[in-house]
Amino acid sequence: MYAVIKTGGKQYKVVAGEKLKIEQIPADIGSELTIDQVLAVGEGESIKFGAPLVEGASVRVTVISQGRHDKVRIFKMRRRKHYQKRQGHRQNYTEIQVVAING
Repeated sequence: MYAVIKTGGKQYKVVAGEKLKIEQIPADIGSELTIDQVLAVGEGESIKFGAPLVEGASVRVTVISQGRHDKVRIFKMRRRKHYQKRQGHRQNYTEIQVVAING
């Protein structure tokens, strides 16, 4: 069984037991959360789509860790204008493990 969830402005296809990194959620490590924004639920050949969300469907997840991704380097330059700008960015994330899909 799999589900398509929406969190942090992004969509993820999840399966029970899977680990993934999502946009940061303010939650303690080891806590269990319920994600109610389920866009689709499928099992084998059958799939149930929501309009926009599936009624009564939810995904239970456990928070494994909080962290930051690798640094992304931004470099801007205008040739012949003596302009160079260097910048870096590290995005925060929450690593979760999918416990169960109810749908």
